[in-house]
Amino acid sequence: MNTLDLIRMSLKGLAVHRSRSALTILGIVIGITAVVMVTAVGQSAQKLIDGELAGLGAETVVIRPGKEPHGPSDFASTLLNDSLKKRELDALSNKGNVPDLRYITPEVIVNGEVSYGGNKFRKGFIIGSLGEFMAESMKLELAEGESFTESDDKSRAQVVLIGSKVKEDLFGNNGALGEKIDINGKKFRVVGVFEPRGQVVFFNVDYVLIIPPSSALAYLTGTNYYNEIIARADIPEHVDRMVEDITSTLRNLHDIENPADDDFSVQTQKGLVSQVSNIVGAFTVFLSLVVAISLLVGGVGIMNIMLVSVTERTKEIGLRKALGATNKNILLQFLFEAIILTLAGGIAGIILGILFTLAGLTAARFATDIDFTFALPINGLILGVVVSVAIGLVFGIFPARQASKKSPIEALRSE
Repeated sequence: MNTLDLIRMSLKGLAVHRSRSALTILGIVIGITAVVMVTAVGQSAQKLIDGELAGLGAETVVIRPGKEPHGPSDFASTLLNDSLKKRELDALSNKGNVPDLRYITPEVIVNGEVSYGGNKFRKGFIIGSLGEFMAESMKLELAEGESFTESDDKSRAQVVLIGSKVKEDLFGNNGALGEKIDINGKKFRVVGVFEPRGQVVFFNVDYVLIIPPSSALAYLTGTNYYNEIIARADIPEHVDRMVEDITSTLRNLHDIENPADDDFSVQTQKGLVSQVSNIVGAFTVFLSLVVAISLLVGGVGIMNIMLVSVTERTKEIGLRKALGATNKNILLQFLFEAIILTLAGGIAGIILGILFTLAGLTAARFATDIDFTFALPINGLILGVVVSVAIGLVFGIFPARQASKKSPIEALRSE
């Protein structure tokens, strides 16, 4: 009996109980659907992050306090590290220390509430940074007004640039330029309003408020350290050399001889992309392992149903053996039935996974204004097919062996 005959007989055997066959593969369908969705969403998020980080420019270097972060919790710990202060900024700004430097700005993250009159704005991102640098990095255009300058930073001017949503919520249709808004009890004069831009990198810049970093430290945070420093090389080809100069300058300043004792981290765009990729990949693997539990349950369900099927078809097995079918023929027939069941469940799961992911990403675009794009997870699709066949093989072998071991005489006597 050839393979084609075995497949044909397996399909006939499954067709007798269509409803039971459909319910049997439900666990596999759910599991494979979840695997495809996890991998698809992971790849879509990775694609979005890569595109956003690429927009920062290949010549961009980010210096953060604390050791190099390797996970989400490490990113949070850097916000409280105080190893980057004005003396570090001054040393890095010195062309004698970093000759390839074109531009540098510190950044201060501010938590607080923004209000104007009786209107409050609680969704804002308050950042202390040089306005021109931020606008250039994120491709922001001013709808009205002008950006503040380095001289405003040096004089600790209480000025602010605001995003379109901030202006809309605080001022409505009224003009914002020249008006003073309240940030954590301190008055800041609006000098510019950005054009609507939407999501850039990790936040929606329409909700951003940018103030001079020195003003953020003096009036809002009460600290004397920066959350990060962003530098740009004159050309992308000089980035690696600039990273070495920055690292050397900070180690000399902090009297560090052993690199393992670094109290700062220097990351290029390539390094940031790699780091984020590792984090997204780790979450994807973790979620996939959780999803694997449903596949295991589905496999056990298939094995149970196949054992029931073997018992119900005992007389059929005896008749086939009486007509010359070997133990191998019987084993392969039932094994093929299990594989066909799981493969059908895998294919159904792949289709559903793609459809659900498309629907979910479309809903996310409308709900968050984030430009999620669907990325077809080829690895996820291949994994879905391979796992489906493997489950059919692993959980189908025991029922198939039980069927092949039945004595033809005893099988024919069964009622």
